[in-house]
Amino acid sequence: MKEFSYTIKDAEGIHARPAGELVKLVKGFKSTVTISKGAKSGNASKIFAVMGLGAKQGETVDFKVEGEDEETAAAELEKFMNANL
Repeated sequence: MKEFSYTIKDAEGIHARPAGELVKLVKGFKSTVTISKGAKSGNASKIFAVMGLGAKQGETVDFKVEGEDEETAAAELEKFMNANL
């Protein structure tokens, strides 16, 4: 299992456009990706789970990636977050 945390830099937080792109990216991996903020967590391949976190600028979200392509998936997700949020 690979884990990493990311602090949201986007002034709008995780809003619809990047959330949709994140879900699309996650669906391309065989690994299971869980995203969480505080006590809330969900499957990152589900748009309602990602949007339901209500992650705002300055808040930290945690990712857990588990599966056969977890190394690649975690690296790509980190790259995506840095470029988009």
